[in-house]
Amino acid sequence: MSLTKADIVERVYKEAGFSKKEASDLVDLVFKIMKETLAKGEKVKISGFGNFSIRDKQTRTGRNPQTGSSMEISARRVLTFKPSQVLKEDVTSRYSHRIDNNGVEDKSILPKEGSDRAINSFISNIEEREA
Repeated sequence: MSLTKADIVERVYKEAGFSKKEASDLVDLVFKIMKETLAKGEKVKISGFGNFSIRDKQTRTGRNPQTGSSMEISARRVLTFKPSQVLKEDVTSRYSHRIDNNGVEDKSILPKEGSDRAINSFISNIEEREA
């Protein structure tokens, strides 16, 4: 199951107390700002979550996996995301007990209760800037 934009709007509506229209407008605005910033080639850094950035890739030679013949892959810009250490630790602590010694995940085992370290880190940075 994936988290969709509509799911995010619904959570903002329920948890932050905005109207559905306000929640939708707020989520749209956040994504618009992120897209515009990335389109300018700038990084988006979200404390406690991670960094989004644009990276230029050079032209390179690759192989067609079906035929094995070599082909040129054109230069392009790619979006990258690097999760923060806090986010990595939060996710790992919730799910690591489901993985056996062979690296196979047993999804029938429930995840552990999560911590709010990533979101608390984000909120505390906002409060520090406002003070």
